[in-house]
Amino acid sequence: MSVQIGDSKISIYDVRKVARHNEEIELTPAAVDRINHCRKFVDKKVAEQEVMYGINTGIGDLAKMALPAEKLEVFQKLLVFSHAAGYGDPMAIEFVRAAWTSRINVLSKGHSGCNLRVVETMMNMLNKGVIPVSCEKGSVGACGDLSPLSQMSLVMIGVGEAFYQGQRMSAEDAMKKAGISIIKFEARDGLATINGSNVISGAGSLMMCDAIDIVKNSEIAAAMTLEALNTNPQALDERIHKIRGFAGAVRSAQHIREIMKDSEIMKRTGKNVQDAYALRSTPQVVGAVWDCLDFARKQFEIEINGVGDNPIFFPDEGIVLTGANFQGTPISYPLDFVGSGLAMVTVISERRLNRLLNKALSMGLPAYLTKGAGMMSGMMLMQYTAGALVCENRILSAPASIGSIPAAADQEDFVSMGMTTLLKTRDIIKNAFAGMAMEMIAGAQAFDFLKPLKPGKGSLAAYEVIRKHVPYLDDDRPLHNDINAMAAVVRSGEVLAAVESAVGELK
Repeated sequence: MSVQIGDSKISIYDVRKVARHNEEIELTPAAVDRINHCRKFVDKKVAEQEVMYGINTGIGDLAKMALPAEKLEVFQKLLVFSHAAGYGDPMAIEFVRAAWTSRINVLSKGHSGCNLRVVETMMNMLNKGVIPVSCEKGSVGACGDLSPLSQMSLVMIGVGEAFYQGQRMSAEDAMKKAGISIIKFEARDGLATINGSNVISGAGSLMMCDAIDIVKNSEIAAAMTLEALNTNPQALDERIHKIRGFAGAVRSAQHIREIMKDSEIMKRTGKNVQDAYALRSTPQVVGAVWDCLDFARKQFEIEINGVGDNPIFFPDEGIVLTGANFQGTPISYPLDFVGSGLAMVTVISERRLNRLLNKALSMGLPAYLTKGAGMMSGMMLMQYTAGALVCENRILSAPASIGSIPAAADQEDFVSMGMTTLLKTRDIIKNAFAGMAMEMIAGAQAFDFLKPLKPGKGSLAAYEVIRKHVPYLDDDRPLHNDINAMAAVVRSGEVLAAVESAVGELK
């Protein structure tokens, strides 16, 4: 299987296939034709000595400086050298692969003007597993993700470092071992590889996939808690949510009803007339995140399928236009929004977890879900950990996309800071998976106390997965192993897959 680049739009899930699951990509013949057609146009303009930004001029506030024809190739190399100015740990391999996938799709549109061999080299690196070492900090997300993309682009010309078959080595050695020829940048080639927000769009696409999984898992965790606490099901009635009109709330309530379907536990008497907000308003809160995600996914899929570059060439019209399609703001705002939404998902999950553990609120369940409260503390400290993650996620939710700091002697005087948004959203996501895992562990423990009554079909499927990895808490034991193991299971998709197998896709 390979992901076809060039004829049809790709999705965030196509990016995930390449970035995480190492599926190969393939340029379609139409994409090859477009790239070659545009390059012929660029070569013609260069020969005619037409002034074109970043080709025969400097960049940024140096754009007024003309470059001699004999220096154009050297300039492209020096451009990538000078812009590889990042700091910090190497970016995650999946982020690099996602960024490269996004950039190749941009170049396949035939409006960037680079040589075909540049795109083919990028594609071969992806397909053969040569992953550039690129620092994760340094991009301001405006003239593209210049610093990380430059560090990635260095490898094509035999400079820098790369990972290959699990080893970090020189770029030259990695390319040689993979059987990929090192190339030389010609006019335009270097700038064409770096002038877009493709780390944000590529890695952000992975985060969109993760965010969707988190929200679905939050509904699974919520359903387990709502059953265990014998809540009033009226709050999930479709009529309540339809009469208000928010699509996300209608969707979330439906998902939770499907997960809880056929629950014997929910047939108990003694329900409250109205439950606490963290229980009763789960569909409204999670539904708002669904609405946010629908918007954000749309923005990201526009971006990964559009032409984010500068300048942009229109060979059929014979014109070159300069603009700001590298600007990361259209995806930085939505990514900040998604991070805030996922933070709220962890907040309401922690509140539900607290009610499972608090004897005064848990509708007859034992304190801290242990049979020996007093001698044993059960899951008391799990709520502490959930609280710590909530606090961290709240801090990380402060928006970065409003944090513009001017660059390039004020020529580039408004930037998106989308890479900062990306990195903090990565951490929010990690915390959110752990938050869902802890609520699920507690929900499974509560179900054990409620036997022989059975939970709903979806909740039972989740319970069975949980018990494969986390045994019933009889006597106290260190919980950090359970929490970390379950967080990894939730992130792997195993719980979600089991639930959807039992009740159908949570669309």
